[in-house]
Amino acid sequence: MALAVRNLVALLIITTLCQVCFAVVYNVGDSAGWTLPIYGKVDYEKWASPKKFHVGDVLVFKYKRLFHNVKQVTKQHFKTCNAKFPIAIYTSGSDHITLKTLGDLYFVSGFPGHCHIGQKLHIKIIPFPVIIPIPVIIPIPVPQSNNTSPAPSPAFDVLSP
Repeated sequence: MALAVRNLVALLIITTLCQVCFAVVYNVGDSAGWTLPIYGKVDYEKWASPKKFHVGDVLVFKYKRLFHNVKQVTKQHFKTCNAKFPIAIYTSGSDHITLKTLGDLYFVSGFPGHCHIGQKLHIKIIPFPVIIPIPVIIPIPVPQSNNTSPAPSPAFDVLSP
């Protein structure tokens, strides 16, 4: 039983470490980047919808600094395109944002009118699926002694695959 618990703990540690190994870098808007949808022909809602974002993944916002920026906002400010009270502001033109917690994140362009015509992004960070090992019972033979007493029954141990 102790071996099974130890194997399960090791699997959980490896799974946690591999979340970093499997981090995905997403270029927001792909080749269009972070731009006005009318110019880049990108719908950020459609861009994000098929993707599964996880802790450790990175969003890269690429844009021309003179014309755009990125502001992280609350859900309410996202809905109303209010960029006056941002949680965070990014202005480098190549912003790398590492996703650190589960839940929803909201981003808008802080330039007047940009959010209203679709330069905004909502993503949901979801947990990695947890793989629970199924215990396998493998008989472990017990060495036989030279005495005439009957052989003991085989011992069993629970091992994870």
